[in-house]
Amino acid sequence: MSVRVRLCLSVLSGLCLTALAIRQFWSMLGTGVMQLNHSLQLAYCTNIHRGETWEETFFSLQNYALAVRQQVCPQKPFAIGLRLSQRAALELSDRARLQDFRRWLTQNACYVFTINGFPYGQFHGTRVKEHVYSPDWIVPERLAYTNLLFDLLAELLPPGLEGSVSTLPCTFKEFYPSPDSLKLIRQNLWRCVEHIALLHARTGRKMHLGLEPEPMCHIESTGETMQLFDRLRAEHPRDERLAEHLGVNYDTCHFAVEFEEPLNALACLANDGIKISKLQLSSALKVVPTPEAREALRGYADDIYLHQVVARDAAGSRMIFRDLPDALAHARTDYGPDVELPEWRIHFHVPLHAPAAPPFENTNDHILGVLDLLAQNPQLCSHLEMETYTWEVLPPALKSQDVVTQLAAEYEWTLAQLQERGLA
Repeated sequence: MSVRVRLCLSVLSGLCLTALAIRQFWSMLGTGVMQLNHSLQLAYCTNIHRGETWEETFFSLQNYALAVRQQVCPQKPFAIGLRLSQRAALELSDRARLQDFRRWLTQNACYVFTINGFPYGQFHGTRVKEHVYSPDWIVPERLAYTNLLFDLLAELLPPGLEGSVSTLPCTFKEFYPSPDSLKLIRQNLWRCVEHIALLHARTGRKMHLGLEPEPMCHIESTGETMQLFDRLRAEHPRDERLAEHLGVNYDTCHFAVEFEEPLNALACLANDGIKISKLQLSSALKVVPTPEAREALRGYADDIYLHQVVARDAAGSRMIFRDLPDALAHARTDYGPDVELPEWRIHFHVPLHAPAAPPFENTNDHILGVLDLLAQNPQLCSHLEMETYTWEVLPPALKSQDVVTQLAAEYEWTLAQLQERGLA
């Protein structure tokens, strides 16, 4: 039996959910989720937890997500930013398992509006590094996985809400894709757009895919993102499905590491007609690489994730390092006493609520700039997701006593910023 047939059957079996429970849930949802305004949706991304199988993923939801909900909004419906590996997604597509999960969501007043489809396979406890970009959008496995995520989201998404799936920015530049490979990437992205459009026509669910620009990837800047969309438009002229179902997952950490400014970046994307599919709230490390700072940075050079470093000097010249150990190994030490040191921005997601601790600073100013723009135009994007996935590799000074405490503190910080701007 095909995945699509199983998913259709799950809709019929969903009728076993009691009408009373559903009415109560949607009555609560209508009163305002965590008191957010303008139909904004806020979640934390569950990629902070281990979970490569569905059993492991559900364990995290049951034991961590519900504990966070109890601290953050025990009397309101709680949004989940779901991360599903390819294996977990395939296991969840089982008719009975999917129905059990839908029932669990209703019973616990939880709902899913966004899925993180960036990491395909294992994301914790092993060397991830550049493997997080594989399989990329060149190969059919990435397309099939992403289409499956949309199939699942169409079944999980509450009526009246938009749904989003975030994905990698096409491929990693070190994979040296050829022009033919880049064309294949665009073809696969378009096939995904067609799949989302068909789901929308069949289910009425409005959904979109968000490409997530990241340093050293095929699209890592606003300019490269615009170039990709220009090519897609040229290949599919006057097809409204492109603007409707494909956009950008704007990760504030990634854009800050690239030394982009929110006002310029978001204005360029908007003027180019590119949808902001999701605003991913995350903060990067920022530091002036003095000898003391470089020594302290060694505590952040883990063997799990890739931590790209972008250095910019006083004249505006930039240099990018593949990973933090590369930057530390090749950093100049011959600066004279009167020379202004460059600034390093490091792709290391640090907790949103953690105060800057010398010699380090963070890029929370970029997040606040984005929220300022959202306050001016709440229609910019309705999906907000906090993503500090680095819990397991955080240095002790940045780590709360447990992951639930950290997530609750990040919610407190984020909700305070939203409330200050009239968004909550």
